Amino acid sequence: MSLRSPLGTAKGLGSAKDGLHHWWAQRVTAIALIPLTIWFAFKVAVLSQSDYQTVIECIGSPWSAALIVSLVVAAFYHAALGMQVIFEDYIGHKAVRVSAIMATNLLLFLLGAAATIAVVRIALGG
Repeated sequence: MSLRSPLGTAKGLGSAKDGLHHWWAQRVTAIALIPLTIWFAFKVAVLSQSDYQTVIECIGSPWSAALIVSLVVAAFYHAALGMQVIFEDYIGHKAVRVSAIMATNLLLFLLGAAATIAVVRIALGG
């Protein structure tokens, strides 16, 4: 007796054994984004009436820079995971789906790297 469905047997497809990691990574980044986003929104609200130098000093502090970089990394990784799920669910043609995932991951990586570099430059006084 096989545990495979008739369709899985007919097509020779089974579990990719990959989904659990993806699911957990998406949940962990979502949970991490909750306090980071609240902290960032509070920080933006507090600094909204501050002068340029005060904002630069705040972003440049080690704790603020670390939390902003953590927010950027978690947000862009979470976005990449979410977009991959959307593409896998709604794009039928495999080549188009893989191309869309690769292009999105590249774009999100470049944007995340640019944001991280900007925060690090501010933190290092450059």
